[in-house]
Amino acid sequence: MTTMNPYQQFVSTYARLAREGRGYPLGTFSLPARSSMKPGAPVVMIFSPHPDDEVIIGGLAVRLMREAGWRVVNVAVTQGSKKERQQGRLEELRRCCEYIGFDLVQTTASGLERINPKTRDRDGAHWGRCVGRIAEIVAEHRPRAILLPHDEDWNSTHVGTHHLVVDALRQLGDQLSCYTVETEFWGQMAAPNLMVELSEAHLSDMITALTFHVGEVERNPYHLSLPAWMIDNVRRGAELVGGQGGASPDFIFATLYRVRGWRGGEWSKCHEGGRNLGCAESAAALFAGA
Repeated sequence: MTTMNPYQQFVSTYARLAREGRGYPLGTFSLPARSSMKPGAPVVMIFSPHPDDEVIIGGLAVRLMREAGWRVVNVAVTQGSKKERQQGRLEELRRCCEYIGFDLVQTTASGLERINPKTRDRDGAHWGRCVGRIAEIVAEHRPRAILLPHDEDWNSTHVGTHHLVVDALRQLGDQLSCYTVETEFWGQMAAPNLMVELSEAHLSDMITALTFHVGEVERNPYHLSLPAWMIDNVRRGAELVGGQGGASPDFIFATLYRVRGWRGGEWSKCHEGGRNLGCAESAAALFAGA
């Protein structure tokens, strides 16, 4: 007696969808209707090393915007290193942010240059000007929470953006208290403390927004691998956030973060023991004390 193996169809379905997805349209979708933002809405800022990072790691920001009415301000730290693509990437970024509902702030007309640890160590004058610009943007928007890459996110611009934002916060000193929410993409965090569930609607909208970065996803269709990454985040987060040997929450898609408080120029711990935020709970509960 031959038993049918359902995993053969399971895998072949993944493969078929990945192939089919390469033929789906890019950046041609109508903008959804949106309600106006309430005056004085809390602000969450995303400091994006490159155009496209804002959506890849922005699941928590999407949920704060939709569930709690927070205003999301994406700061384009750089516009990529290829000068011939910087204005094109900016236009793609504008359309992406319009689709997902994020505000967009430029650092300069072409973005900051040489944001990496080497510049921080060897060119203090340039680095100081860049830090001052970030401090100016943060002081203007007074965010309740800031998303930034963690300090071991492999890519030199991601690591540089981490230090750039932290140096700017230190420069502001007692002028600002907020939460920092460290993100990961190229390099995994060793100790995330928050796993945020994303619904099918959240993730499909994020992928659609990513398609507006046409030049990038034509080169590398990483928007199609986002669901697989979000599924793997649940595997990792079940133990990294929930504790070794712990049971996995009933999430399909999720993204991982490290949340800390920033007070008086220093970090303070949050969510000790780890926190899973399911879709049944408002994302605003994470920052209720801010």
